[in-house]
Order: sequence, then C-alpha cells, then structure tokens
Amino acid sequence: SKTQPLPEAEKGKKSAKEIKNDENKESSLKSQKAKSSSKVKKTEKISDQPKKNAQPQKTSSKVAKTQQNSSSSDKQKIDSGTMRRQGRIAMSSAIEERREHLKDLAEKESSKRHLKDYKKGKNANAFVVREVEVGEVITVQDLANQMAVKSVDVVKTLMNLGLNVTINQSIDFETAEIVISEFGHKMKRTSNVQLKEEILEMKSDSDSDKLVARSPVVTVMGHVDHGKTSLLDAFRKTDVASHESGGITQQIGAYQVTLKNGKKITFIDTPGHEAFSAMRARGANTTDIVIIVVAADDGVKQQTIEAINHAKAANAPIIIAVNKIDKQDANPHKVRDELLQYGIAVEGFGGDVLSVDISAKKGIGIDKLEELILLQAEILDLKANPQRNAEGVVIESRQKIGLGTIASVLVQKGTLRKGDFFVSGRVFGKVRSLINDKGEQLKEAYPSMPVEVIGFDKSPLPGDDFIVIQDDAKAKEISNFRDIKYRESLNAVSAKKIQENILSKIENKDVKELNIILKADMQGSIEAIKHSILKFSNDEVTVQVIHSGIGEITENDIILAKASNAIIIGFNVRSNTKVREKAKSESINMSYYSIIYDVIDKIRGYVEGLLSPDVVEEVLGTAEVRMIFNITKVGKVAGCMVTDGLIQRNSKYRLLRDNAVVASGNIKSIRKVKEDVKEVKAGYECGISLDNYQDIKVGDVIESFIRKEIARKLKD
Repeated sequence: SKTQPLPEAEKGKKSAKEIKNDENKESSLKSQKAKSSSKVKKTEKISDQPKKNAQPQKTSSKVAKTQQNSSSSDKQKIDSGTMRRQGRIAMSSAIEERREHLKDLAEKESSKRHLKDYKKGKNANAFVVREVEVGEVITVQDLANQMAVKSVDVVKTLMNLGLNVTINQSIDFETAEIVISEFGHKMKRTSNVQLKEEILEMKSDSDSDKLVARSPVVTVMGHVDHGKTSLLDAFRKTDVASHESGGITQQIGAYQVTLKNGKKITFIDTPGHEAFSAMRARGANTTDIVIIVVAADDGVKQQTIEAINHAKAANAPIIIAVNKIDKQDANPHKVRDELLQYGIAVEGFGGDVLSVDISAKKGIGIDKLEELILLQAEILDLKANPQRNAEGVVIESRQKIGLGTIASVLVQKGTLRKGDFFVSGRVFGKVRSLINDKGEQLKEAYPSMPVEVIGFDKSPLPGDDFIVIQDDAKAKEISNFRDIKYRESLNAVSAKKIQENILSKIENKDVKELNIILKADMQGSIEAIKHSILKFSNDEVTVQVIHSGIGEITENDIILAKASNAIIIGFNVRSNTKVREKAKSESINMSYYSIIYDVIDKIRGYVEGLLSPDVVEEVLGTAEVRMIFNITKVGKVAGCMVTDGLIQRNSKYRLLRDNAVVASGNIKSIRKVKEDVKEVKAGYECGISLDNYQDIKVGDVIESFIRKEIARKLKD
C-alpha cells in the first residue's frame, strides 16, 4: 500500500530530512507486520505444505527494497527464534494427539472384550466351583489343571500340610480332598471298582466277528545243555549258542520265524539253569504250546521235571523233543520210559502227548517237529482281533544308553502302533519305536509278534501286562493306582519283616548281615539271582539285596556300598574307570560276572565265611602222674610217663582223677632231663607244669588235646 502524504501545513513545519526518516520508520513497521502474518499462515499450513515458504506482502518495489535494507540484524534474530518455538509447539501437539488416539483404541478393544464376556455370561471376578475327579491317587499337576489353578499354589498348600512334593508326584485321594476343599472346589471320587472295570473292558474281546487266525507262540524249555538254543538255531539258521556264557541261555529271547510254506511261528527261549525258575514260569504262562527238550544221552533231569510242572500249571499242550539222537549213547526209548514217572505218556506208550526224535545240530527231524507244531495250532484254533487296541505281556526289560528302557513285548491282541500310549504294570509310556527280532524298525506290530518297545518311563517287570490306553492321563492314573497298591503291600510286608528282625536281634545278638548291591543288564537276571541268593539266609547270617537295578555300576552305588558296608555284584555290566578308582580308594568289594552259577557260588562262599566255624577237639595223647616235685618259684611239677600219643606244650589239658575231670586249662611247660621241650612222645618221661592248678596227685592222668575250627558249609 502506498504511504499517505502529509498535509501541506505539516510539511512546511518539518525539514525534508525529518520527513524522509518518518516515512522510513512507518514503512519498516508495516513490513514487520506483514512478515509476522505470513509466518503464522505458514505454521497453520505446515502439515499440508511443508516446503512452501510464505512470502511477505508486496509493497512498491522501491519502498520494499528500502525497508528490507534498513531492517536491523537484531530484528532478524528475533524473527527466526519465534519460528523455531512455534515449530516445536506444533510437533509436541502432534505426538500428544497420537498418544490420545492409541489410548482411545485400547479402551475400545477393552470395551469390546468386556462386551463379549458379558454376552457369554462370563465374569472374571466371579469364582467358579469345579468338580474335580480323583481316583486312588492323582498327580499334583493333574489336580492343579482340574481346579484351573497354578501348580505352584497347590504345592504351597501341600507344604502347609507338611508334605514336600513336586508337581510330578502323586498324592492319595484323602490328601487331594483336603486340598480341593482349601481351594473351594468339590471332589468326585472315582472308585477302584470303576477303574478295574475300565481295565477289564480294555482287555475284553467283544468283537468276535473280527477275530482272525494268528501264529502260535511256542516256548522251548528243558534242562541245562540239552539243546534248546541249538533247536532254535535250526529254525532260525543263526548261531546264538556260540555267543552265550557257560553254554546256557541267560535271558528270555523271543523270535518269529517264517517257514517254507509261509506260515509263522513265534518262539520263546527260556533258560535251563535252576535259578531261572520264575522266567520259565513266565514263558509257560505266555505260550500256546510248550516244547520240552530232553537229551537222549542224559535223560530226565531236575529242570526237565520243573518244565513239566510249569507246562501243566499253565494248561498248555506239550510236545516232547528227544534231542541228540545222533550220539552213540543215545537212548530215546529210555527217555520216554522215564517220562512216564512224571505223568507224561507219549504216543506209543499209551498216551496222547506228541513226541519226535531230533538232532538240532544235524537238522534231523526238524521238519516233522514243525508239522507237529502247526498241527497242534490248528487243533487249538488260535485267533485274535487285530483291529482293537493292543494288549500283550512284557517278556524282558533292559536299559541302553541313549535309548533308556527297552522292553521285549509279546503282542497277544490288537495292533500296536508307534505313538500309542500304554500302561505296563506300575509304569506307563508312549511307544517311540518298535523293533523286531531282526533289528528292523516297524510302524505296527500284530498279534503273536515279539517286538522291542522304546518309550517306558521306568523299567517294567517281566511278566507285567501291556495295555494300550487312549490318552496319557488315563495311563498315568492306572499306573499310579497300581503303584500305590504295590507300595501299600510292600510297606505292610516291610513292617512285619522289620519287627521280625528286631525280635531276632534281641534273641540273638550275633546275627550277621551280608548286604549286596546287585546290578545287571536285564530285569529277569536280577530276579533270578535274587531268588537264588536269598535262600542262603539262615539263623546266623542274613542275606539282603539292599539295592538292585539295570545298567552299569555308578558312583552312587559306591557311596551306598560304603554307607551300608555292602559288596557290589555286576552281572553282564561294567563300570567306568572313575568308578573303579573310587571303589578302590574306598576299599569296596566289587566283582563282575557273566555266568549266573559263578555269582551264586561266590555269594555262597561269602555266607559260609560269615558262619561260625565248628570247633572240634583232637586228643594228642595221655600221661600218667608218677611223682610230684615242688620247685621253688615254679610250684608243683608232675613227673609223668607218656603212655599214649604225645604231650605238647601250649596245648590244652584235662586232669582226670578216677576217670573224672577235676581240672582243665593250658599246659604251661614241659621239661625233659632239665631241658624245655615242645613235645614228648609215648614211652618217655617228662615233667609237666600246669597253668593255674597245683593240687596234683600221684595216679592222676593228664590228657593233652587241641581244638580245631572247621569252616561250616551251607546245605544244598
């Protein structure tokens, strides 16, 4: 805008220089106002046009240039500071607006969530009373899950009750009831009858229309070294006997062979040693047919009789295989005649028991034996349902580094698959791997098939049942229930045994103990050894297996042996160098064995060494008193004639007067012609000084004797 001219009257009053200065000041003020207004507009439009600079309002070019040139540097500094402050205020306001926006979004989401819970009838602050199902036992973790609380809170509650437990440990239903009431929930008791009915229902075979024929399970039994394993070699065409210790089978082996006609037979090999009676009993109880091998040159022996009794108890049909008929002194007719004494009448001897003459090493009669097995299987009409959950029996269990517990399982019903949950006796698990007798990995195992199962949480006992369960929780419940029952029975037996031990120690304080720590490669071997060595206990020595387990000998075993003064027996297992050095430094008796009768003989020797020896008196000779001498500082000395045997110094004596013992003790010294001698033989005279006895008379008879200790032997 143009500046207005001053009135003429005023122009006349001011000089030209003053008028010019006033005009410059006025134009400078107007220019400053124009700049301020343009800066405000720029701040308002900063979000839309960040790079657009506001231009000052134009005046006439001459006046504007004059005004810009005349503006001072101080005014420019003030203008730039004002602009920076206004920019910061705009940015902080934008950040604050963003925060308010996010807060509004969070409140909206929370409102939606609360509205959703309200529509479903939920209220986070309301307490929900739950019904907790508890059987005989329940784990702390399962209890916490059913109550929908943290397991830590359940553990704290149990600690307040005086129980130090972990989340994986089990508690009984009474304790669980207290905990449930503390948390304000209700308990639903599942009875033992219901649990047992569930187990029986799992074992039942209701679908009879789905039954199909299965392979026979045959157990081979007999005396030591009568050729059981050689017979299996003839079937499997493998050499197992050469790898066995002492020529006997020490573990139950299960194998399935395929015959030339395509049919399959499952064989269970049982040991012949007397210590494995329980293992033979398990083999008889899990079988369809029993083959009893009898050597034609040896006849019926102790384990042969025991095998017959086990087969009869299991009500299993018997086939007699008379082996080693190729030997010169073989007499099969004599074997069949001896079997009549034990109620086994074979065909041709007025009975119906099948029999065949074979030679396992030369392969004589093997084909005929196969025919008899298949014929007996057809008569039995063996069937199973492969479309149900698997059920079987544990034959043996062992541990392997890197794999854990491995159990040999004979599938009896259903189909066993990888990933199945199962319960076996007091343990449970999940099938992680299935391996057949040839070492091949399987996905499924069918009835009558022996397999190795990997996936047990602990080692099962041979003979335990094996049942597939639908879910892991039910498997845990059943195994915990069985474990509680087992511990109750064990505690009852232990309490009775402790009471008996206390009474026996009161009556006889001289009872000695032989504590043993037993480690082996197989659970069946442990059972067999324990069964044999515990028989050695008697009135003087008590044999106790304070610890047993599968696997190598560890440092914990050494510590336990030192604390309990025990010996360590390793059967088919070893220890590392560190453990051996520790055992040596602690003076722990640690022995390794691979043959079972060596273990039994060693333990027998230990027990016999602890027995009090038998004391036997041996009379050395007699001497007749013929004269009495009084010697100063010595006392009375009997002048004697040795009439029988010899008289020995430091031996014991009995002084006989009129054939009655009047004194006894030790012979102090013997002198012959003024010289001390060790002994005097019959026909010579000597002087005898008795210890602590002076009332010697002529005519007395001195009898010299010694006492010998003879080590006692255990009766067979």
